[in-house]
Amino acid sequence: MPTVTITSQVVGRPVGTVGNEIQAAFKKMDLPAGVNIAAAGDVKNQKEGFTSLLVALMGSIILVYLIMVALYDNYVYPFVVMFSVPVAMIGAFLALALTMTNLSIFGMLGLIMLVGLVIKNAILIVDFTNHLKSEGKSSFDALVEGTMERFRPILMTTIAMVIAMIPIAVATGAGSEWKNGLAWVLIGGLTSSMILTLLIVPVTYLAVDRIKERSARKKAERNEKKMALKWNTSKA
Repeated sequence: MPTVTITSQVVGRPVGTVGNEIQAAFKKMDLPAGVNIAAAGDVKNQKEGFTSLLVALMGSIILVYLIMVALYDNYVYPFVVMFSVPVAMIGAFLALALTMTNLSIFGMLGLIMLVGLVIKNAILIVDFTNHLKSEGKSSFDALVEGTMERFRPILMTTIAMVIAMIPIAVATGAGSEWKNGLAWVLIGGLTSSMILTLLIVPVTYLAVDRIKERSARKKAERNEKKMALKWNTSKA
């Protein structure tokens, strides 16, 4: 099959954006029958890379949840911990938008790294709160004390990681634009997770605990009614 290969270099603009514009222009053309146009090179690699990395991101979230279910021996509290992931994604995309950085393959790798890094903050709060509850404290008091006690280690670890990423984020050397996105994703995700996890995770934990208590009360009431009905039937 006769072929023609056209190559080019993109300067100052994202490869994906230019590739989409070229594909849109090709769609408007009235091509003869039997003529096919296919993207190759960086455009093809980027599409394939994003697809595989998106699958890896979803797989990492599922695996982390299943591991926590096995460790906690509970399906509810790992679900509370997973609420730290969406707030990290918000900060990551906000950092990319504020710095006008495109989401590259390295940025996707940063999102996958965030799943493990930000869940650590929620685990510290939930685990210590469960420990305080086992000592007889109420859910509300355990959450307040647990969040305050774990605020300092969360703050210290997050600041250490953010400061370590700053040189990569502001680098201007050759090839630095590939790594800038990863650093900004981590900086934004870690910062928003540090701030919002301390609010969202305790609120979600308390809401889940109250739902569990309400369902346990209703179950106990149903059991009492069944026992009373059986007692009345046997007495009759």
